[in-house]
Amino acid sequence: MVNTLDIQDIMHLNLFSQVTRINTRFCMKYNNAIIFCVPKSFLNKAVGEGGKNLKRLSETFGKKVRIIALPRGIQDAKGFIQTIIKPLTFKDFEIKGNEIIITAGIQNKAALIGREKRRLIELQRIVQDYFGKELKII
Repeated sequence: MVNTLDIQDIMHLNLFSQVTRINTRFCMKYNNAIIFCVPKSFLNKAVGEGGKNLKRLSETFGKKVRIIALPRGIQDAKGFIQTIIKPLTFKDFEIKGNEIIITAGIQNKAALIGREKRRLIELQRIVQDYFGKELKII
C-alpha cells in the first residue's frame, strides 16, 4: 500500500498522533471529510472515550473527521470502500484483474460520482493508493 501525502496531510497526521497517541501514516480526504486509517485493534483508543478525540480533531480541523480500520489486503476492499462511502451503498462489488467494479443504483451512482466527478476522483485515488487497482462505477 502506497499512500501519497502532501504537507497538509502530514500536518493532519501529526495533530492526530498528538491527540490520540497513535502513530499512523494513512490519511485521506473524501467528500469534504478527513479520514484516518488505523489498525483495527487501535480503533477504540483512536476514537477516545465517548468520542472525545474525534470531537477534538473535528473542532480543530473545522471539518468532519472519521477514523476507520486499515485494510489488511485486497480481501478487505469491499468493507473498506463501504466504510468510506457510508451512508451510501452499492448493489454489487467485483474485482476483475486490475479493476474494481462497483455497481450502484441511479441515485447512489450520482452521489458516488458527485458534482464534476469530484467524489469519483477522490475514491479512485484512494483505491489506487491502497489496492493498486483502477475503480469503475457502473
